[in-house]
Amino acid sequence: MTSDVTQQKGPRVMLGRLARLDTSRYIVYVGFLAIFAFFALALQGDGFLTRSNLVNIVQETAPITVMAVGMVFALTAGEIDLSIGSVVAISALVAAVTMQNHVWELGVVAGLAAGAAIGLMNGALVAYLRLPSFLVTLASMGLLAGVGRWLTNLRSIPVTDPTFTGMFGAGSLFGVPSLVIWTIAATITGHFVFRESKFGAHVLATGDNHRAARAAGIGVDRLRLGVLVISAMGAALAGLLYAGRLYGARYTLGDSDLLTVIAAVIVGGTRLNGGTGSVVGALIGSLLMGMLNNGLILMGLTVAEQMMVRGLIILVAVATTLREKRS
Repeated sequence: MTSDVTQQKGPRVMLGRLARLDTSRYIVYVGFLAIFAFFALALQGDGFLTRSNLVNIVQETAPITVMAVGMVFALTAGEIDLSIGSVVAISALVAAVTMQNHVWELGVVAGLAAGAAIGLMNGALVAYLRLPSFLVTLASMGLLAGVGRWLTNLRSIPVTDPTFTGMFGAGSLFGVPSLVIWTIAATITGHFVFRESKFGAHVLATGDNHRAARAAGIGVDRLRLGVLVISAMGAALAGLLYAGRLYGARYTLGDSDLLTVIAAVIVGGTRLNGGTGSVVGALIGSLLMGMLNNGLILMGLTVAEQMMVRGLIILVAVATTLREKRS
């Protein structure tokens, strides 16, 4: 009799566990595989599955991936950084202008320093003046867009140093393209810090409940400052990658990246209200955005059709990921 009851409880327990499983964490992986399989079948004779095309997708999405890694920290902590597109342009322009009269190493330092300074400014206003990060970074976005135009008088700044363009653009190491290496390095570093360090645990705790985190002794203000600096530094590095790949910098760099980055991060399992995040998910989300763009172009869709299909897929993915569970 007891064994019969146990056998009946077994399936119920398993069904209960499946019901409690947070499937939203895996939507991006299932969606990525489904879309990849669709394009692989639909574009068999158009070169989608060639090594050069697949590597090109990773290279094209490298700046988005780097920014997405930084955005995971900001969103998980309950903040948001809307200024990343403008930081991309400013950092690339500062680096390019510096390299016109100095060595490339100084240009890299200057570009990253510009991103760090912007992150510190945003973080200080949010952490110590208690201003909403949405409004602070929205204002920064407009301010920096104007600075970028003023800095160069609407001109493009060429970048010709072969070492810089090789390291941040078209170069390779042991046959692996530089942009692929930056993608791997940013993802591994971000994942380790997010999942294995005390700082990452504090980010999760603060985003989940900042009052409880403060009561537990976590420096919430310093953490808010830190995540916005990380986000800005990710955007600054993305600006260097753009400058290296395009052999120059322009004030329009990063203009259309904000929504793509946020979509990649949200689709990858990071919640807008904080407390949950995934760096690996952000990578897959970024690659998903790049694969969509690549596949739709190979299918010959017009720009308008690409926008509609991409928007529909993102809407479905985000709705599935963020929908509230029924109580």
